[in-house]
Amino acid sequence: MSKPAYKRVLLKLSGEALMGDDPYGINRATIERMVADVAEVAKLGVELAIVIGGGNIFRGVAPGAQGMDRATADYMGMLATVMNALALADAMRHVGITARVMSAIGIEQVVEPYVRPKALQYLEEGKVVVFAAGTGNPFFTTDTAAALRGSEISAEIVLKATKVDGVYTADPKKDPNATLFNTITFDDAIAKHLQVMDATAFALCRDQKLPIKVFSITKPGALMRVIMGEDEGTLVHV
Repeated sequence: MSKPAYKRVLLKLSGEALMGDDPYGINRATIERMVADVAEVAKLGVELAIVIGGGNIFRGVAPGAQGMDRATADYMGMLATVMNALALADAMRHVGITARVMSAIGIEQVVEPYVRPKALQYLEEGKVVVFAAGTGNPFFTTDTAAALRGSEISAEIVLKATKVDGVYTADPKKDPNATLFNTITFDDAIAKHLQVMDATAFALCRDQKLPIKVFSITKPGALMRVIMGEDEGTLVHV
């Protein structure tokens, strides 16, 4: 078997990806399938960090959050990511993968705080590190957390796992003529108003020359193909 194309990667998983076909929450079969894919990659010796979103949980309480102070709602979303991170780490334990959850918000009784040197140590030891609670600040998305943590740990690439198999010229669900980009530069993506990530995250990746690979996490074997450097998804680069 050929060697992986990357030694250290940051995988961005949306909370919505954990729902499967459910309206909210965590679909057990979906998380088990994702963790099986992650385990395959980890067993190749790839150093893997994950940033997880919280939309699958926050969606369930969103109606009650209408009219809520934005900062309060954002903190609720951060706590939702901690719940997802714990579920992810536990599912990894069941398949023999050691994971460590590190939170940007202090909840020492539940998970350890994010400390960069400790995170690097875990990665070097072959543990999967799951970053929870976003950046720890309201008004910043988990996309921005992925760009930030990816930069901090010197990841070679940010893998943005979505329900779409790459970046298209338009929304493929709305435009049947939309075509998939194999590669695109940051500047072209900005000029074409392609919503790869939120603007803050995108600008940070561009400034740090940190490429982004957008691919579908629901596509069987897609994560492994990305790790092996095969033609999968869309590469956004400088």
